[in-house]
Amino acid sequence: MIIYFLRHANAGEKRADPVKDEKRPLDKDGVVQCRYVGALLSALDVQVDQIITSPLKRAMQTASLVGNDIDFATKLQVSDSLRPSATFEQFRQLIHACAKYEAIMVVGHNPSLTEFVSQIVTNGGSKKSIELKKSGIARVDYSPKRSVLNWMVTPKLARALYGSAHSKSLPKTLRK
Repeated sequence: MIIYFLRHANAGEKRADPVKDEKRPLDKDGVVQCRYVGALLSALDVQVDQIITSPLKRAMQTASLVGNDIDFATKLQVSDSLRPSATFEQFRQLIHACAKYEAIMVVGHNPSLTEFVSQIVTNGGSKKSIELKKSGIARVDYSPKRSVLNWMVTPKLARALYGSAHSKSLPKTLRK
């Protein structure tokens, strides 16, 4: 199975009240980051069978925006196993439940998403060997016995790769 790990895009400053923080939306920069990542994934012809997202607003918005750019037409699946406080065991159960799919995208937060991709790639050897930046995405070719980090794109790289080469085809708001 292919797993695309996508960390939510920029959403401004964390709010002290946890309930209000869960409802924190993407800011303008975050929306632009999603467009670059989505456009890059579309140019790579990335297709997924399912997008699974954390229930927090910023992750759901990221999943929706990127999903639209890659022509994902199915309803997003929401899972608590992608919350910032989720455990690796919860994530493993989610992956096990998705075994029927060829490719999925999981959209979540740090510190959990960085831990999940690191543990999968190192077969449980490290929780912090790979760091996903906001709106960063990693492709992992997953197998329960051995998984391989196929590639990883930071938001700056997505902008450089897609933005410069295709800036004339993007809306003016993305050509800053």
